[in-house]
Amino acid sequence: MQANLIGIDLAKNVFQVCAVDHNGNELWSKRLTRQRLSGFIAEQKNCVIAMEACGGAHHWGREAGLKGIEVRLIPPQFVKPYVKSQKNDYHDAQAICEAATRPHMRFAALKTLEEQDIQSLHRYRDLLVSNRTMVINHARGVLLEYGVAIPKGAAGFGKKLLAVLEQNESNLTISIKRQIGLLREQLVELEEKIRQCENDLEVLAKQNPVYSQLLKLPGVGKLTASALLSMTSQAGKLKNGRQFSAFLGLVPRQNSSGGKTKLLGITKRGDVHLRNLLIHGGRAVVRHIDNKTDETSPYTDHSRLVFVV
Repeated sequence: MQANLIGIDLAKNVFQVCAVDHNGNELWSKRLTRQRLSGFIAEQKNCVIAMEACGGAHHWGREAGLKGIEVRLIPPQFVKPYVKSQKNDYHDAQAICEAATRPHMRFAALKTLEEQDIQSLHRYRDLLVSNRTMVINHARGVLLEYGVAIPKGAAGFGKKLLAVLEQNESNLTISIKRQIGLLREQLVELEEKIRQCENDLEVLAKQNPVYSQLLKLPGVGKLTASALLSMTSQAGKLKNGRQFSAFLGLVPRQNSSGGKTKLLGITKRGDVHLRNLLIHGGRAVVRHIDNKTDETSPYTDHSRLVFVV
């Protein structure tokens, strides 16, 4: 019998596949290896493939999309309520099928290769910045034990280390000077990689005509604009700015019952990296609003200013 919907529980090597008909009745369930899954997807016709939006989902979704198959990616938190009894691969595949047939289910957009390239570069830059912070904190802590205090901040930290090493009157031993020298070399290497990563991001982003338009928005720089381009596919599914805010987790959480509305802090759902960039951009706009003469300048009461991207 022809399957109407196929749910795939993604994994590294072995994938659980479950098929249901138009009425939601299970037709069959089986396990496939990674090598066999590509051929299995290519054989499917006139059906829908559903998966959790987790690691590898966009790769398999693009592969199915090239075969003309409709793909539905479901956020994992929306699949969990449909898992029956004990959790295992079979029950997970069943839950994916059940969630994919719900009329009000929300699906994640399938990312293109270009969007994933930009997102991967942003994640790589975050890793480099995190490593740079660890090196700076380690160097500052070591020097403090030798009576050398360096102010906080990453800007020009390499030059400050060099100045410390060149001071003959400092109490640094030969051993610790060698260690600080190695830390400085590591810091210089990380900063060069960060600059190269930012240049690569700009090159990729400039290929999209929307990039130049995003740069015109207040509080949006090169990093934020390129990060916004990595969610272009998802943005096409959003109807208005309110949904965009909810997608980023910038709307209040609710704990309402019995007709009483109780609003809490922001939900913090969605892309954490993009949300942080937009929040910092909004703070930059508010900080310099008094010096502006554009249409936002009348909002001098910062407590009432609402920043909208």
